[in-house]
Amino acid sequence: MSLAIVHSRAQVGVEAPPVTVEAHLANGLPSMALVGLPETAVKESKDRVRSAILNAGFDFPPRRITLNLAPADLPKDGGRFDLAIALGVLAASAQIPAASLEHLECLGELALSGAVRPVQGVLPAALAARAAGRTLVVPSANAEEASLASGLSVLAVDHLLQLAAHLNGHTPLAPYQASGLLRSSQPYPDLAEVQGQLAAKRALLIAASGGHNLLFTGPPGTGKTLLASRLPGLLPPLDEEEALQVAAIHSVASQTPLTSWPQRPFRQPHHSASGPALVGGGSRPQPGEITLAHQGVLFLDELPEFDRKVLEVLREPLESGQIVIARARDRVRFPARFQLVAAMNPCPCGYLGDPAGRCRCTPEQIQRYRGKLSGPLLDRIDLHLTVARESTVLHASGEADQDSASVAARVAAARRLQVQRQGCANAFLDLPGLRRHCPLQADDQSWLEGACERLNLSLRAAHRLLKVARTLADLQEVEQISRAHLAEALQYRPAAG
Repeated sequence: MSLAIVHSRAQVGVEAPPVTVEAHLANGLPSMALVGLPETAVKESKDRVRSAILNAGFDFPPRRITLNLAPADLPKDGGRFDLAIALGVLAASAQIPAASLEHLECLGELALSGAVRPVQGVLPAALAARAAGRTLVVPSANAEEASLASGLSVLAVDHLLQLAAHLNGHTPLAPYQASGLLRSSQPYPDLAEVQGQLAAKRALLIAASGGHNLLFTGPPGTGKTLLASRLPGLLPPLDEEEALQVAAIHSVASQTPLTSWPQRPFRQPHHSASGPALVGGGSRPQPGEITLAHQGVLFLDELPEFDRKVLEVLREPLESGQIVIARARDRVRFPARFQLVAAMNPCPCGYLGDPAGRCRCTPEQIQRYRGKLSGPLLDRIDLHLTVARESTVLHASGEADQDSASVAARVAAARRLQVQRQGCANAFLDLPGLRRHCPLQADDQSWLEGACERLNLSLRAAHRLLKVARTLADLQEVEQISRAHLAEALQYRPAAG
């Protein structure tokens, strides 16, 4: 047979669209043509495939070879198609049976010796192959990652000869059995290790229960970073779908933290990070920090030290839960449903309001420092809390009800109520859901409208205040939002300047 078809997968963002590798042999001068919008690395696969086939002991057909990667309008890059191209050439030249390739999808880069090297972005391809009902052939180094897609048959190969022997029926390969190495979770830091700061711990409880964004303001050394690092341990465990989303993102980004799967990510970029580093980008768009924090926590320490233009790019993802990176040729969509926790000092020196009077900042300097944060960005942060200095005398022990396990149990109970009632955390309620699930008594509604008017709060800020009040009611397991809940929620919302 002079025509063979092999199935593979491309990588576009965190998606893996199908690619059909078609190999055709025709009479004419020996040549190899590769078409189908290949990038440079894919064009170079012709030389790798030729050497791999010869060094593996096969005959390279001295004919006119045409290789088509369909669909033709989908850009293809990387060495992930090497194995599929080699199999197509071997099947078209009748060195392996073409029928054996019908229910396979292949990923892998070939060495000149015929060895199969690992590639990135295997997990999205594994999930797509499972949905298509095909067996996935991957390099042995990627097999454990591919096995995270439960129910998928995975064949792990180290060499082209090994796969050819399987397809020819000489030495069949057994489906790969997962070892569970990627499922070893590490313990989260315990909230009981934080000394004092009862108000801040209360804010963490509320933020975790409703998925709310949080801003800590306070002088250096008050434990803002310590508190933020405890938030992932308070959040409910990821379900299988969420865990696979997180793992797929890290697979595409070539991140190694798959060893902590299925834990929630905690990302802490430095304040010198650029806009593309935060939201993603590049000529070949890659996920940024907000996508790597998907289903987890993004912690921005020293918030005013970030470039203002960098911070402004967070506004749309905070609302939509995704980021769309547009290029002249295509648009790539990355998920970005993260929980923002930020920390900042009250002034440039950090000691405004210190009882010892150490602050020497002028009002103009303080205003300029705080002016680095725009009103629309602060509007999207539900909880604003001032963290005061604690006594330097160490407490004898942490409070019994303030350890991570106890707080996480309360958070889980509140989240269950929210999922049963509306299908999502309170922070993600849309306007119709807000009207349906956050009704107020007439007098409480009038009181809230008056408070928002006095504090000059925007409509968005009022809606977020109402979501926080809904979370406070859920923590008490009551259906009706009371004025006490509204009053506490109002304490976390500063007046607009």
